[in-house]
Amino acid sequence: MTVRGLEEDGAIAREGALSRVSAGFAPVVDAARAQVAELFGSTRLHSAYLYGSIPRGAAIPGVSDLDLLLALRHEPTEADRVDAKTIESTLDRSFTQINGVGILLSSARTLLSEPERHDGGFFVACLCTPLLGSDLAEQLPRYRPTALLARETNGDLSLALPRWRSRAAETATDADRKALSRLAARKIVRTGFTLIMPRWGGWTSDLSESAELFGRYYPERVEEMRVAAATGRTPSADPAVLGMLIDHLGPWLAAEYTAVHGEKAPRP
Repeated sequence: MTVRGLEEDGAIAREGALSRVSAGFAPVVDAARAQVAELFGSTRLHSAYLYGSIPRGAAIPGVSDLDLLLALRHEPTEADRVDAKTIESTLDRSFTQINGVGILLSSARTLLSEPERHDGGFFVACLCTPLLGSDLAEQLPRYRPTALLARETNGDLSLALPRWRSRAAETATDADRKALSRLAARKIVRTGFTLIMPRWGGWTSDLSESAELFGRYYPERVEEMRVAAATGRTPSADPAVLGMLIDHLGPWLAAEYTAVHGEKAPRP
């Protein structure tokens, strides 16, 4: 039994498991496993992982997407990206219970590297569920809800904001605005949660819970964070919502995060 997402020793518990995948999404996971194994094979693929709502058992049919991480034996190439896109489109067309597929590509070496120890490594060890191959978590440390973990996972919001503003200026359709609002909202809610994570002393990936926990420490901003959590679940095409996220809540949060935890260490 876990309390506040922690094991008995205080380490963050792995949040997903194949046993938590609901019956409605089991065929999707089986198909994903088969397609990844077929297209990438053991020569390219070190291991594959699920993450997100499906392995947490919180997926909603027709709303939730399928998220995968592929750890390769080499740095990702253009051919790898093409094959990943093929799997994404094939699965998305084949299963109505998912609303999109996203595949992240990385090398096993990068995920195990020292610069990624408290970012990509944490992601694998605590937020990803093994699907294929040898689990990289066996080579990674146990993680705790520390200021170091907060900084290295989400101390880069200030870098994302200019990119989002440029993208917002170029959006021409409701679909574009929805996609950007979802991306920004989820990042902002997760940043808001990790801002207070060391003080709260636990872990969650649930957007609504994250917003409410954030509100215990920043009640003057909780309504904006609740809107962000709702937008992360149900994207909005309203320019006012996008403006609130990237021009108001986001800049304040980036400044507060830097003041409390510092900025994420630069990557090579």
